[in-house]
Amino acid sequence: MLAAVTPVLLFIAFLLLLLVSLSVPITKTIYLFQLVANVSSGILKSGASGSVKFGVWGYCFSGVDVSVFGSQHDTAAECSKPKLGYTFDQTIGNALHVSGLENAISRTLTAALVLNPVACGLTFLALIVSLGMVRRGSSGASRVASLCTLGISILAGLITSIIFFIDIGLVASVRSKVKKDTSGDLQLNWGNAVWMVLGATLAIWASLIGACSGVCCGRRSNRKPAMY
Repeated sequence: MLAAVTPVLLFIAFLLLLLVSLSVPITKTIYLFQLVANVSSGILKSGASGSVKFGVWGYCFSGVDVSVFGSQHDTAAECSKPKLGYTFDQTIGNALHVSGLENAISRTLTAALVLNPVACGLTFLALIVSLGMVRRGSSGASRVASLCTLGISILAGLITSIIFFIDIGLVASVRSKVKKDTSGDLQLNWGNAVWMVLGATLAIWASLIGACSGVCCGRRSNRKPAMY
């Protein structure tokens, strides 16, 4: 019974990791964190508000509303081209109307986000192999599938756990830098992608219970009955 749950958990983990791998700027509703700006000046009665969402492959910023002497000016929303490893640039500074954030995000950490599709691929492989655990017939074949699923899932679980800590470290470091350098002009919001990675991590580790059950059951069924 537990073995039958393993493919379900792996499918859930695969789907979550796939969505995260297709996050901003590919899918604009899934992101790691968001920076929201609300800058105002009482001298010219001016202000600016906008937001930038950051994902695995880049960022997207919403249309910026700029008000000068009560007159509204809107700018169009744009996204960066998907690429491996990115950092803050002048485009982001202009969108948020702030400066001095060039070193707020580490290109090395953003490059490490490539582990998301790697974990997604391993989880998919574990999912395909785990289907052999629930097949009827040879218990030996089912045990081999369980062993393979166990090994691949452990590797996928380790990588996904690393990804989660990378995501936490990335967002925490940016939040600290933003809070220090912008005097409250920028607000950082956690994105849904971080918690989706956490959900995938828990699902993968939980699937190991079913894989271990398949190995143990296969071992017992392979034992020959005692002769009296």
